[in-house]
Amino acid sequence: METRYIFITGGVASSLGKGIISASLGKLLQARGYRITIQKFDPYINIDPGTLNPYEHGECYVTADGMETDLDLGHYERFTGIETTRDNSVTTGRIYLSVIERERRGDYLGKTIQVVPHITDEIKRRIQLNATKQPLDFVITEIGGTIGDIESQPFLEAIRQLRWELGRRRALNVHLTYVPYLAAAGELKTKPTQTSVKQLQGLGIQPEVLVLRTEHELNDDIRAKVAHFCNVDVEAVIQSQDLPSIYEVPVNMQRQGLDSICLRKMDMTVGPTPELGPWRSFLERRKNATEIVHIGLVGKYDLQDAYKSILESLAHAGTYHDRKVKATFINSEHITKDNVAEKLAGMSGIVICPGFGQRGIDGKIIAAEYTRTHDIPTFGICLGMQMMVVEYARNVLGYADAHSSEMVPQTPHNVIDMMEEQKTITQMGGTMRLGAYECELVRDSRTWQAYGCEQLIRERHRHRYELNNRYKEELEGHGMRCVGINPATELVEIVEVPHLKWYIGTQFHPEYSSTVLHPHPLFMSFVKACIG
Repeated sequence: METRYIFITGGVASSLGKGIISASLGKLLQARGYRITIQKFDPYINIDPGTLNPYEHGECYVTADGMETDLDLGHYERFTGIETTRDNSVTTGRIYLSVIERERRGDYLGKTIQVVPHITDEIKRRIQLNATKQPLDFVITEIGGTIGDIESQPFLEAIRQLRWELGRRRALNVHLTYVPYLAAAGELKTKPTQTSVKQLQGLGIQPEVLVLRTEHELNDDIRAKVAHFCNVDVEAVIQSQDLPSIYEVPVNMQRQGLDSICLRKMDMTVGPTPELGPWRSFLERRKNATEIVHIGLVGKYDLQDAYKSILESLAHAGTYHDRKVKATFINSEHITKDNVAEKLAGMSGIVICPGFGQRGIDGKIIAAEYTRTHDIPTFGICLGMQMMVVEYARNVLGYADAHSSEMVPQTPHNVIDMMEEQKTITQMGGTMRLGAYECELVRDSRTWQAYGCEQLIRERHRHRYELNNRYKEELEGHGMRCVGINPATELVEIVEVPHLKWYIGTQFHPEYSSTVLHPHPLFMSFVKACIG
């Protein structure tokens, strides 16, 4: 079967949920037995989002092969269970860098390098790249940004060309727009959608399917009006109304026939509608879970997208324990020894969040001491784990000046130090320890039990600093066990304090590999401890 391409574009406003629609459509086609992948093309000039502040672009998601990517790739993986790679994330910066490098090598034989055809050809090559490496029935490509953005135009021109080259049966555009409700007039307004589609048509792209984001239900008259003015079949005008959970979107899209419409538009046999049994079972458990478990997130980014994967991983684990996890952000900059009890009050468990830099560090250390001494289940991730170690070194080992050399380069007790291979690196972007690495677990540890007594695990990393092995023996002699070790480098990846209910820190990011149908074992164990 020839690979078919579905392009997801957005209009009217950003943050409408193109990533969720892309992931939902991928899930529905996957449920029909098709081999799919989903990729994100972002129009910003950064090579990747690795150097971006989370306030700029939300969480930086890391693939198993070590690519720093947009947070939407997390949605793709959580919905479909497919492991994405560096080929699933492309930016304008990567496109231009590739073209410029080829020009410098002389690959273009003296030609003048232009947006058309050289940049657009590179975009088309990248769009089709995944299908050259593995057999795929569908490649879903989400285009970041909003129609009308000047930086998106090369991507849209590449789509126009590719749709023409592949033909109607192999390429299709799904356009997501917003239908606002004007409370003063008591009316839903379709004009922004009409304008957005006209902009798309002006670029030579006629969308076959429209998905209308709305807070209020759209009646048949509104859908017919949109269809009439946008040259789209009425049945291909689908509404995406606000729902209690993003995980209800695939069921809503299936109910309206998004997947079957796309198949018919590409002259494919529709066949029976998949039951989505395990997915619906997850939703049913989520709906029926009424008891709440309160978990605090101690970090410095007061923005839910900064910790998106952690929040979703907690939600997955909560559902499978028949609980709703209510996560409360606790700004570590505002935590002091005098108010820590008040700040953490009412929490059944605490996640000490990852991050970089000095800001908010003292609050994380104070929180780690409080939860340790009050035996509150605590999960430290990456920098969070490192601050758990710093706190332990100060208050149990007695090194009052213990710290990370990231924060205090001249500290005499650098219990956290820069990795040896990182010390000669000068560039910031894409140079950390990134991607999945193996980790050997110590038998009979709480972590080993959480992983179902597996001996060897594989988890994703994003860091430059590590636990300084010079302090490993002393830490273990005082009750903090190093229960996860990288077999190749001896890097300590997991620490735990066994005599406490649940006090575990991981150098890696387990949140990157939790999915709807396969919640991460550490989050499952942590939430269980919080309930207990």
